[in-house]
Amino acid sequence: MLRIFSIILFMMSTAVQSDNLPKKELVETYISIAKAGYEDSLATARALESAVVAFTDNPTEHSLAVVKAAWLAARIPYQQTEVFRFGNPVVDNWEGRVNAWPLDEGLIDYVAAGYGDQSEANPLYTVNVIANSELVLNGKKVSAKNITTKLLADTIHEAEGVEANVATGYHAIEFLLWGQDLNGNQAGQGNRPHTDYLKSGCTGGNCERRAQYLRVVTQLLVEDLEEMVGNWQEGGVAVKYLRADTDRAISAMIMGMGSLSYGELAGERMQLGLFLNDPEEEHDCFADNTHNSHYFDQIGISNVYFGTYRRIDGSVVKGTSLAETVQKIDGKLGRDVEASMNGATAALAMMRARAESVEAYDQMLSKDNPAGNAMIQAGVQALVKQARAFEKLDVAMGLKEVSFEGSDSLDNPEEVFK
Repeated sequence: MLRIFSIILFMMSTAVQSDNLPKKELVETYISIAKAGYEDSLATARALESAVVAFTDNPTEHSLAVVKAAWLAARIPYQQTEVFRFGNPVVDNWEGRVNAWPLDEGLIDYVAAGYGDQSEANPLYTVNVIANSELVLNGKKVSAKNITTKLLADTIHEAEGVEANVATGYHAIEFLLWGQDLNGNQAGQGNRPHTDYLKSGCTGGNCERRAQYLRVVTQLLVEDLEEMVGNWQEGGVAVKYLRADTDRAISAMIMGMGSLSYGELAGERMQLGLFLNDPEEEHDCFADNTHNSHYFDQIGISNVYFGTYRRIDGSVVKGTSLAETVQKIDGKLGRDVEASMNGATAALAMMRARAESVEAYDQMLSKDNPAGNAMIQAGVQALVKQARAFEKLDVAMGLKEVSFEGSDSLDNPEEVFK
């Protein structure tokens, strides 16, 4: 009788705690962090645009190095915002415009002979927008004489319903700066020369159109980020959506952390590439920046759970956090979640350190590299463990079950090899 009474008392206590959770405060912290992250993404994109203009005005090895550094810097805050994609329809519906991946680079520009000239899955596999002022899309002629934001965003991006027809966003810019990475699982990144942008002494052909494409696609990235920043301002679409239902908002927080950790990062971006030993499956493949991309995704997850975000100017956005709230509800669960998160962050930090000092991520993917494979697999396992810990948060927070996005590479690995 005493045991039954204790269980009932615990359940009543948990219900009382759930009813008195600081849900509004949690949602406001989440909104503040998202707003700051997108503002930083916009600021670094504007810096990238300035570097692109300077480079295309005067293409040199130095100006190319400067614009590449600006692209790498722009990825840091943006990757920390990916956690807001899942559970927030306004972000998920928009994300493909700025971070779609992987892309068939032959859509945009010239490619090496080994790339091939056709694909059963993509009729526009080598359409090469930069080299052609007229295109045929869905059987109709389309003028591409002037490369504009409207042409790229409304006509070419995901043309003919093919997701690999990525004409906009960070990865289109990355390809235009680095070019193809033709090194497979060997050392080396893309090596596009600055002479691909020269008016006199042009290599690769169509240098002025290539410069025009680069400037327009970077302008479009800035415009897209301006739109998203607006969504997170007072009265913005994202803010209204979250404040309208705090339970839905907190479910979005948990879904975002769990889905990015499990299906997207551990599954689609890491386990799949490891199964296939395929360097084409690395996220920032042209720049060999995948180790940073993965690491800052994890930092974004931590930002949401711990309710804190360090801005690019060094200031800190901070508020009521899931971490402190869960700790008060269930100390053991709080400790378990934080331990799993520390493990995931440490695993990705180790992978990042290896990529900076020993070998790039695409080299780690090689089937002949057991140590590199083990490093990636350890990251996958740590991310899965983290997601499993997040699965328990909905009950603790008094919510309906929150489901996470999955991945065949984790849930049905046999499907990967069919």
